[in-house]
Amino acid sequence: MRDGGRLAAAIGVLSDIAGRHKPARMALKNWGESARYAGAKDRAFVSGLVLDVLRRRRSLAWRMGEIDSDRAAALAALRFVWGWDLDRLAAAAGEDHGPGALTDNERVRLAANRGLDCAPGPVRGDYPDWLDDALRRVFGERRVTETEALAARAPTDLRVNTLKTDRVRALKALAPFSPETSDFLSTAIRIAAPAASERAAPVETAPEFEKGWFEVQDLGSQIAAACAGEIVGKQVLDYCAGGGGKTLSLAAAMANKGQLYAYDSDPRRLTETVRRSQRAGVRNLQIRSPIHPDPLAGLEGRMDLVFVDAPCTGSGTWRRHPDAKWRLSPEQLARRIEEQDAVLAGAAPFVRPGGRLIYVTCSLLAEENEDRMASFLAANPGFSATPAIGPVDDFLTAEGFLRLTPLSAGTDGFFVAVMRRGG
Repeated sequence: MRDGGRLAAAIGVLSDIAGRHKPARMALKNWGESARYAGAKDRAFVSGLVLDVLRRRRSLAWRMGEIDSDRAAALAALRFVWGWDLDRLAAAAGEDHGPGALTDNERVRLAANRGLDCAPGPVRGDYPDWLDDALRRVFGERRVTETEALAARAPTDLRVNTLKTDRVRALKALAPFSPETSDFLSTAIRIAAPAASERAAPVETAPEFEKGWFEVQDLGSQIAAACAGEIVGKQVLDYCAGGGGKTLSLAAAMANKGQLYAYDSDPRRLTETVRRSQRAGVRNLQIRSPIHPDPLAGLEGRMDLVFVDAPCTGSGTWRRHPDAKWRLSPEQLARRIEEQDAVLAGAAPFVRPGGRLIYVTCSLLAEENEDRMASFLAANPGFSATPAIGPVDDFLTAEGFLRLTPLSAGTDGFFVAVMRRGG
């Protein structure tokens, strides 16, 4: 495919996302299945452009004079994010399979490079207006800088599985991808984000991936799991196990000693946990599936640690899932808050006296984080908050909670609270 065909394809995918309310990943997958002629570089170009548009939709529209269209946004992304000059952009648009020649107004806007200094905060930070007060509450005047960092491309983070290998061997296996180590965790490896039109590093193709040597997991998620501390030989319940990313982190930290239980309200999610745990060499895991009646019977009051990776809006993952911020609504936030209160109430009885409950979200919003902790502690006076002890004490809030963001820590956005049950 030439540049014009790639540009037209990206505009078509964006229209599919907006017109049919499809998640970006699904729309891109559908396009790829229909475009059998597209090679790997074509797919990387189209995917990269679509996601970059979604990351910066509002600021791109501002630069185009508030022309809020898929075509205008894609043209602006190539000009202002990817750095194409006007001649290259005009040539691509006017190709036989391109989206059509640039209009006079488009040429003016693309040449002018209208700055964002006078734009409202939600435009500069590329987020919905209704979230401005919520973000101001957490970050104050820093909210735009924080959300600008959420509009950048994310690296690929990996966790070395110490049940199978060590960091030295994992780094050697990943050498073709130019891996970097982390200052926060000895088991974390990072591969830099690709250039604008390049695909992410295909780490899953490494033979050692299938051997279970490492897992793809954002550094923030790894740090959240590391807040569990010393859990070798302990009784641990992962109450919202989902696909098992943090379950596997906990298992590695336990060194296959003690007992790890994985539960999720949706049994379909646990099938992935089973497959991944087998590849990772986990031997101390019990799956407690809700397809059985009373699946957690017998665990009440016995757990040294109950880990709650709560359902949330995912606002901390906008770098990787930029379409999610435009789908988020006040109604959805309200539903997530109800779910968070419910999972906390459901998880608490399994903590033994003296044990800990760890609450994690990948959200930036206090409504899902500090407010939920205040509500839980008010309803459960037997629990008290304790500082989140982990590898990044510099990111603790005044209350002792842990908050990570792309700007502060170079990770996805995460919140971690640790509560101890009185003995």
